[in-house]
Amino acid sequence: MQGLKRKLVYVSLFETIAIFMTSLILIALGHDLFYSGSVSVVVSLIAVLWNLTWNTGFEFWEARQAVRGRGLRRRTVHALGFEGGLALMTIPLFAWWLDISLWQAVVLDAGFLLFFLIYTFIFNWGFDHVFGLPLSAQ
Repeated sequence: MQGLKRKLVYVSLFETIAIFMTSLILIALGHDLFYSGSVSVVVSLIAVLWNLTWNTGFEFWEARQAVRGRGLRRRTVHALGFEGGLALMTIPLFAWWLDISLWQAVVLDAGFLLFFLIYTFIFNWGFDHVFGLPLSAQ
C-alpha cells in the first residue's frame, strides 16, 4: 500500500489507537470517562492539524535553505518545534478541561510525550511489518 491511501490508513489507525490509549491512561489517573475520551479526541485533532501546519511551514522554510538534507540538527529542530508547539496548545487545554493545575498539566504532557515516543516507535514498526515499507524506504 502506497501514497495517499497509506497515509490515510496510517493516520486513522495511529490516532484511533492513540485516543483509546490516552483515554485509558487518563481514566487510570482518576479522570472521568467522558472527559478523558473527549479531551483525547480534541488533542488528537489538534495534533493532526498542527502536524499538517508545522510540516508545511517547516518544508517551506527547508526548501529555501542552502544546505540540503536532514541531519541530526535539522531533525532535532523539527522535532522540538513540533512538540513545543503542540505542548503550548495542549498544556492549557489539559489544565482547563481536566480541572488540574498548569504544573499538573505540564507533568501530564511530559508523560504523554514519553508515551508517544515509545508508542510511535512500536506503531511504525508494526505498521511497516503489516503493510510493507513505503516506496521512499525501499
